[in-house]
Amino acid sequence: MTPHLRLDHVWKQFRRGQSHDSLRDLVPALARRLVGRPAGDTNGGAGRTFWAVRDLSFDVGPGDVLGIIGPNGAGKSTTLKLLNRIMEPTAGSVLTTGRIGALIEVSAGFHQDLTGRQNVFLQGAIMGMRKSEVEQKFDEIVAFAGVEDFLDTPVKRYSSGMNARLGFAIAAHLEPDILIIDEVLAVGDAAFQAKAFGRIKQMATGGAPVVLVSHQLDRIAELCTKAILLDKGTVRATGTPVDCINAYLHGIGVDSSGSVDTRIRFDPIDTLEGRTVYSGEKLTLVVKGLANAPDAPSSWTPALRIRDVRTGIEVHAVTGLQRGVLAPIEGEFEYHIDLQMNVQPGTYDVQVLIWDAVTHNDIVHSGRLIIEVLDRLPFYHHVQLNSHWGVEKAGRPIVAASSNGSKRA
Repeated sequence: MTPHLRLDHVWKQFRRGQSHDSLRDLVPALARRLVGRPAGDTNGGAGRTFWAVRDLSFDVGPGDVLGIIGPNGAGKSTTLKLLNRIMEPTAGSVLTTGRIGALIEVSAGFHQDLTGRQNVFLQGAIMGMRKSEVEQKFDEIVAFAGVEDFLDTPVKRYSSGMNARLGFAIAAHLEPDILIIDEVLAVGDAAFQAKAFGRIKQMATGGAPVVLVSHQLDRIAELCTKAILLDKGTVRATGTPVDCINAYLHGIGVDSSGSVDTRIRFDPIDTLEGRTVYSGEKLTLVVKGLANAPDAPSSWTPALRIRDVRTGIEVHAVTGLQRGVLAPIEGEFEYHIDLQMNVQPGTYDVQVLIWDAVTHNDIVHSGRLIIEVLDRLPFYHHVQLNSHWGVEKAGRPIVAASSNGSKRA
């Protein structure tokens, strides 16, 4: 039996102000209906329903790691609950083949009055495992979670980090055929996040389908084989993680202009070669915009910043003052910035901006572009991008210059 997940034209509708997905919620709601208008109904019932998921379809097969990204309220967690059969779709079908291990909330469905030890066996039983099977994995689960000293303590006394560690350890070590995870990599200390990340990679390499929801875009870019971008329950983009991340950063949930001062406006930044290159290859950034800033201070200058998404470290920064390029003040402008991507393989955040050399403040920026650098040959030396800044058109005479602009990684 090959593990597989499939959503086929799934819709999910909710009522505002009411939640009847459990008996605990349903009984009070029925009582309210007996005595009068249901709670939360302030307009006679009009407009109380909304679609959390709209016509969603995707497949996740062996070895696939699907990343689901989007702003808060996009429908990400609802999608995971549909996959895990915590709730049923209003329309469409959810097909799963294989045993699912899910970590959808920090406590992973723990019974708060039971101890950590008891919850390990409870979760195993929920997954359909025999006690002997859980016992075989018990020591490995406890060691991974790092909660040995608190095994016989009720989990209601655990910190959120301890809950996350134990919940993930159970979900990832009881040999599920499919793993579903919601934001667990954002909880816990750096050491646990690294362990969890490695475990997910190990499972995906072993052929288990994985679905991961996270706001950590660097983790999505590094781990996932494909991605979807959700907004208000609707798919806005599908494809590679880099494509979906760029659609997110340049579209919904993010102001693509990043404007602080509206006298200069950037269009979204792009490249001539695409957003995936090999280490050492040329990359040309294209930045267009419109300026109406005749009174701009002479200290304003265009600038380029590149950060390693994984570490947050700035690996390259250069200003127009260093390149002999003046800030635009009137009319349309277009910059072409040539780079040689002599950097370690990874994911990089690129941003062009107008910067004040006196106050050291950002004035306006282009938004962000995510570039994926692939491994071709071993890279051992300093980051050296050899940037060359050219101007296609601008509102005043501008020259272009170049230098290596190197920084130590």
